[in-house]
Parts: sequence; C-alpha cells; structure tokens
Amino acid sequence: MPNPFNQQIIEEFRTNGGRVGGPFEGARLLLLTTTGARTGTPHTTPVAYYPDGADRVLVIASAGGSPQHPDWYRNLLAHPRVTVENGVFTYEAEALVLEGAERDDVFARAVEADPGWAEYQAKTERVIPVVALREIPVAGPPSFAASSPGEAVKLVHRAFRRELALIRQEFAASGTALGAQLRINCLTLCQGLHLHHTGEDTALFPFAAGRDPGLAPALDRLRDEHERIAALLEELRRAVSAEDADPRTVLTEVDRLTGELEAHLAHEEEILVPVLEAASASAS
Repeated sequence: MPNPFNQQIIEEFRTNGGRVGGPFEGARLLLLTTTGARTGTPHTTPVAYYPDGADRVLVIASAGGSPQHPDWYRNLLAHPRVTVENGVFTYEAEALVLEGAERDDVFARAVEADPGWAEYQAKTERVIPVVALREIPVAGPPSFAASSPGEAVKLVHRAFRRELALIRQEFAASGTALGAQLRINCLTLCQGLHLHHTGEDTALFPFAAGRDPGLAPALDRLRDEHERIAALLEELRRAVSAEDADPRTVLTEVDRLTGELEAHLAHEEEILVPVLEAASASAS
C-alpha cells in the first residue's frame, strides 16, 4: 500500500519539475522506481542524492538509522535495473552497491557534507549501504518531464539555477574548508553545463536557424555567450581542482558564473522558447 507521505511528495515533485516543500525543500531529491523483490510490481520512492559526475548519482540507504534496510534497497538488490526521475529527465539506470574502500570514501564524503548521516549510522548496527545509480545510455532524444520543447528548455534552465543556488548555500555552510563532496558538486555542474551547451550548439541552434533564418544574429550572440561561460567553467574547474583550494576563491568563481549564466539563460529563453513552441504547435 502506498505511503501517503511519500505519495504527496511524489505528486508535488512531478507537478513542480522536481521542486517540493516541507522537510525536503531545497534538497537534492529524485524519484527512484524499483521492482518489488517479492511482488515484481513497481514502487516509487523519493530519495535524497549526491552528484557524482555526469552519468551517475549516489543514494544512501539510511532508512533514518533503522535496524533494517529500506524496501527500495532490498528491491534493487533483486532487480538492479531502476528508473530515475530528477525533475527534468526520466531515465533507466543500473544500481551498483558500493563496497569496501569505495563505499567508505563516499560515505565519509556524505558525512562531511551532512553530519546527519553519521548520526544515522550510529543508531544502527548494520553498515548503511551506498548505491551508485548509473544512467543506461539509449538512442534518441531524452525523456523530458515537460509538455512541450519550450517547457523542456525552461525545465533544464531551472535545474541549473537550482543547483547553483544549492552550491552557494553549501559554500555558506562550509566555513574555511572545501569539502570533497562540494568539490564534486561543482565539477558535476561544470560537466552538465558543458554537455548542455554542446547539445545546443550542435542540434538546437541549427534547428532554430532552420525554422527562422532571421534568428542568425541572435544565435551567434548565444554562441558567444556559450564561449564566455565555457571560460568561466574552466576557471571554476581550476579553482576547485587546486590541491590547496581556497573556498573564498572558488565561491568568487561560482558567483561570476552565476551572474553570467543567469543573464544567458534569460536571453536564451527569450529567443528559443517561442520558436520551439511554434514548431511544436505546427507539428501537432
């Protein structure tokens, strides 16, 4: 029987493109759908996650420090193929339970980012599992949680804005040390933005130009903005990757990127969304 609390979060998550209120407001949250170990039926659970590169995320089977593993964890042990919804995309993933030193290193990263994980571990005798969810590549366009191409662009942009806001909050709470997970959050953001802009340069911008040749000057300006953002991403990568990285220096680069990116996203939506909506309307 569905958990009413979880069901409310699931509905809010899907309605608002991954944004929820209450105890999970401002958290990195995904919807994880597993196949029941005994029943074979799908079960969807909201789960907190950590970024870990462009193609995988990390989830922790804490169950609040319960003596038993959560149901979703037992399900994925039996059926490692799962479905992930992140508010923008829905994709299939392979679940891999981390073992040994890799598990310990990732859990230590999580504890450094949020000491609550250590409190959960102290409450139970079981070793709390850490699971990597690696996206399974598929041919064709991604599955967007959007009703139209224009809305898909806005959803992606909203996700980048939200991630930047979270990273800035994490810097505010980090003090004088730059934690390992915060470094990875920054580097994953850089990877994601690079891939997003590469896709726009090679596919979306040529499509828009084909729909309206008069957009050429505006698209050239957007490409120039991509180049400026790429330079800022490189500066952020350098600052984060330095062995003696200073959080104040890194935050300065995050702030520079945020200012440039906010202006770019707003400009891009102004140019591209009407073209994509018109194309969608003519195709329907």
